[in-house]
Amino acid sequence: MENTRWVAPEFYNITSEMEQHPADKPALKWLHENGDYEEITYGELMKQASRLAGGLSGLGLEKGDRVLVMVPRSIIAYVIYLACLKLGLAVIPSSEMLRAKDLAYRLRHSEARAVIVWSEVTGEVNKITDDLPALDYRLSVGGAEVDPLGGWTGLENLMNGQPDSFPTVASRREDIAILAYTSGTTGNPKAVVHTHAWGYAHLRIVSSLWMDIQESDIVWATAAPGWQKWIWSPFLTVLGNGATGFVYNGSFHPHRYLQLLQDQGIQVLCCTPTEYRLMAKTEGLSRFDLSKLRCAVSAGEPLNQEVINAFQQHFGITIRDGYGQTESTLIIAALKGEPLRVGSMGKSIAPGIVEVVDEDGLPLPAGEVGDIAVHLSMPALFQSYYKDPERKANSSHGEYFITGDRARKDEEGYFWFEGRGDDIIISSGYTIGPFEVEEALMKHALVKECAVVASPDEIRGSIVKAFVVLKDGHTGTPELVRELQASVKEWTAPYKYPRKIEFIVDLPKTASGKIRRVALRDLEKKAAQK
Repeated sequence: MENTRWVAPEFYNITSEMEQHPADKPALKWLHENGDYEEITYGELMKQASRLAGGLSGLGLEKGDRVLVMVPRSIIAYVIYLACLKLGLAVIPSSEMLRAKDLAYRLRHSEARAVIVWSEVTGEVNKITDDLPALDYRLSVGGAEVDPLGGWTGLENLMNGQPDSFPTVASRREDIAILAYTSGTTGNPKAVVHTHAWGYAHLRIVSSLWMDIQESDIVWATAAPGWQKWIWSPFLTVLGNGATGFVYNGSFHPHRYLQLLQDQGIQVLCCTPTEYRLMAKTEGLSRFDLSKLRCAVSAGEPLNQEVINAFQQHFGITIRDGYGQTESTLIIAALKGEPLRVGSMGKSIAPGIVEVVDEDGLPLPAGEVGDIAVHLSMPALFQSYYKDPERKANSSHGEYFITGDRARKDEEGYFWFEGRGDDIIISSGYTIGPFEVEEALMKHALVKECAVVASPDEIRGSIVKAFVVLKDGHTGTPELVRELQASVKEWTAPYKYPRKIEFIVDLPKTASGKIRRVALRDLEKKAAQK
């Protein structure tokens, strides 16, 4: 297959893509829901990144060190990522919703030498009781002051007095750039290793084949820092193409989003399916002027036909679906210039890159359902799972890496989604492993057993549902449901909590005693069809 145009030069650093744009070109326009507003040019953005890189280098951080970053949608988030990558550090993106347990595992497993955390959530790091011998530096940014006696250093102080330029480390294309943790079906999250070469390939795939970003565009990609999708679009695709990124730090309200699209003159939009669904249901949709919007894309899960129809009817814009995963990048999409097949995932980004394969890794004929698989030679496929080199091989069949999703491909090369091949739950774009939720539920004194599955939902695609067996003598009540939900939010990231809880007498199990989540999933699917 022809993919040499996606292969990075031997020496390559992702930040080189951002350093070539005109210094006076607006890079980011940031708006807080309280009305605060800031703008920054590419020149000033790179100066701030250089000052921070100098400060981090002065601490003793060096190429190859891992740094966990947990900050909100903000200009400083871009500065931090750029500074770390310039210095050759590996960034561990982390959501602000993560709890001490989540953070402790990532810090311990990655042997991170530093954390850079928004000051309002430093308390979650302070709750960690695990021994973290590799962690040398705790850096806080923004908001309230942090007591230096607690071991925290202000990031702004670290930047003071540093020069406006810092030589970018001579990274090789195979050097690690991003260490992204993603939910697994069992056990702790997997750590996905992405190199600088991944960034090179990603830019040349997503930018040209899907989002179609031009330098003159104002682009709004709504993903938050802490997720791989933020690195995909708001960070790498926007800045790598010299466009102007719009950043909104506020909670989602469909009317507010539509008003911002109009007021900011957004030309390229990248939202989750849930955000599109709720915007499409807004009353008086046609009163919004989105005439400047020329490209709207969605990723995370298939979009409903009625949502696509609503945007076509009111705004004359066709939302184009895309499919990818943390381990790769966009791999299937309604590509620019290709005829749209409603209900389809779209086509492979290039012939032979993605196939539907059987259990031996052999491509299946058109119409047959199998595993969605990525060819191992694809330049934007991850390098490995950190500290688990065998896992990638175990997830590969023949010449393909198996994604965990199932589909069929028609005669014209369009993919049609059939469902997950495992127990992972995708809800509002969040990827959730059942083990993490079940582990949190089992902490409660009244829970004897539990199983967590995806339950179909009109707005979120799926939601987390827990089937709970209580200890003898106890009965489920609405009050206990709320108590269990609150308990899960305390123990792990709140977006993972079960929105539905059903109390049952026994869980379905195999002859060997393993819980049959597939049986519970099937029950939920049948219930949703009634």
